[in-house]
Amino acid sequence: MNRRTFIHYSTLLAAAAATSSAISCTTGRAKPAHGIQLYMVKEDMERDPIGTLEKLGAMGYTQIESYGSDKGIFWGKTNTEFKKIASGYGLNLVSTHYNPCTLAEFDKLAADAAQIGMKYLVCPWLGPQESIETFKTFADDFNKRGAICKKHGLRFGYHPHDYPYKPVDGQLPIDVLLAGTDQDLVDFQMDVYYTVTEGADPYAYITKHKGRFKLAHMRDVLKQRLPAGSQEESACDLGEGIIDFKKFIKVGQDNGMQYFFVEQSRFFHETPLQSAQKNAAYLKRLSLA
Repeated sequence: MNRRTFIHYSTLLAAAAATSSAISCTTGRAKPAHGIQLYMVKEDMERDPIGTLEKLGAMGYTQIESYGSDKGIFWGKTNTEFKKIASGYGLNLVSTHYNPCTLAEFDKLAADAAQIGMKYLVCPWLGPQESIETFKTFADDFNKRGAICKKHGLRFGYHPHDYPYKPVDGQLPIDVLLAGTDQDLVDFQMDVYYTVTEGADPYAYITKHKGRFKLAHMRDVLKQRLPAGSQEESACDLGEGIIDFKKFIKVGQDNGMQYFFVEQSRFFHETPLQSAQKNAAYLKRLSLA
C-alpha cells in the first residue's frame, strides 16, 4: 500500500469512526437533568438563599423546584430577579410547589411563572380526608387550575404523599384523582418514596397512566425499615436503599416523565447540603446503559 492509498483509507476509517460515535451518542439514552427540590435544603435557603443556590450549582444540579416559603417562591425577589440569580449559578427554575391560594391568586402566580419560562405549578398537599367525595372536589379544582396554567402556557401538577395510597371509602384517592382530572390539564409528580413505602407499584402506575406522571421526586427507602409509626422517615440517600433508580428513570422516561428532582427528609449523620452533595455524586455516576 503506497502512501497516498494509506492516507485515503485512514481518512475513510477516521470518518467512519466519527460517524459511529455520533450515532452512538444520538441513539443512546440521555440522562435527565439533575434537579433538586429546594425544600430539602430549606434551612439553608432561609438563612442564605443566594449562597445556597451557588452551592447547589457547584454540585452539578441544573434544575430546581421551589416551594412556598415564608419569602415566597422567589425568595423575596421578583420573578425576573430570582431567575437571573439562579441562572447565574447554572440553575433553571423549572417548577414550584405553592401554598394554598384562591383561583385569582393562582392566576397571578401562573402569570409570574410563565413570564420567566417556568414549566409547572405543583400542588404539594391536600391532606387525608374522611370522604372520597372530597377528593372528587379536589379533582374539579385541579382541572380549573390546570386550565389557568394552560392559559398562561405552563402546566399544572399534583404531588401525592402517602395518604392518596391509603383506602378511603373503599377507593384509593390517587385513583380517583387520576380518573377525575383532565389529562390535557393535569399532570402528576410521583414521589417514589411514598409510592414504595405505601406498598404500591410505581412502575404499574407509570405505565398504566402513561403520560400522566411527568415529574418525580427521588429519595431512597431504607433496606431495613424503621419501626411502625416512623415509616415516613425511613428515607436514605440515593443508592443506599432498595429502589432501583436506573430502572425508575428509564421506565419514567419511556412513559413521558421529564423532570426528576432529588429530595430528602431524613439526614443521618449529615447535613442537608451534604446529602444534596451525595445525591448529586450518585446521579453523576449513574449509568442508564
